[in-house]
Amino acid sequence: MTTRSLSHDGTTWIDIVHPSSADVEALHRRFPHFHPLHLEDIRSRIERPKLDQDDEYLFLVMHFPRWDARDQLSRPSEVDFFLGPDYVITVHDGALKPLTAAFEACQLDEHERNGLLGRGATQALHALIDRLVDYVFPILNKVDQRVHAIEDHLFESDARRVIQEIALLRRDIISLRRIIRGQIPVVQQLESCEHAFLPEHMEEYFGDVVDHLAKLRDIADENFEIINSFADTADALASYRINEVMRILTVISVIMLPLTLISSIYGMNIVLPFADNPHAFIITAGIMLAIALLMLALFRRRDWL
Repeated sequence: MTTRSLSHDGTTWIDIVHPSSADVEALHRRFPHFHPLHLEDIRSRIERPKLDQDDEYLFLVMHFPRWDARDQLSRPSEVDFFLGPDYVITVHDGALKPLTAAFEACQLDEHERNGLLGRGATQALHALIDRLVDYVFPILNKVDQRVHAIEDHLFESDARRVIQEIALLRRDIISLRRIIRGQIPVVQQLESCEHAFLPEHMEEYFGDVVDHLAKLRDIADENFEIINSFADTADALASYRINEVMRILTVISVIMLPLTLISSIYGMNIVLPFADNPHAFIITAGIMLAIALLMLALFRRRDWL
């Protein structure tokens, strides 16, 4: 648990990482007007993105992707925001690098601190959300690279590996789409919200964030369509390879059928043609070879081989 605070030009940024019960109690004592349900929400990690308006503050829940290397999946990391007249509070799990990096930069650099907090709490909220949204672009760029890598290996013979990569990437893209889509309504509400802490000129700033989220959504949707087409292509290729194997095996079985019949007949304890001929084996083998070659020629002529 970590609670950190920065103040500059009358604006305070409180950053809480992995809030404990003691952190929540301390926050409640400092801001007694916070609704108990909102304080309960910051302890929960399963809240859906939302914007709640109160006369004295705004409460936001947003999700941004973080990479889970073990499961090879982008998982949602929750960030809760409290916005007041002269403060912004962030509550998160510490997994989002832009948020932790921004606070550390403000601690060390006066210029960074002035740029983030020098224009008021609402501008600081916008700057933090904008940095978190922009952080998603490199994640989608890596997804693009994985899509291109799969495209390069799609027609290789190792179908199992390609299908596995497609399945993992499709799962990751579905997760990213879910995360991105959930943030758009929240920022759109901020864009159109009429509140004392949201001046009219902030509409353009939050509108720009909505545009970035819409672009991210379009990129994720495009990648989803591409990876689905790759999955269909991989399935078609796998089916084609299976059909080729089955066709060869079928041809072999059909050729072996009359040969097996002849050998079975000659294995019977009865009088058969060429039975007394000293060259019976060679004659029988020749007949069987001729039948096999004739059938191969027939299959070849009909383009079955």
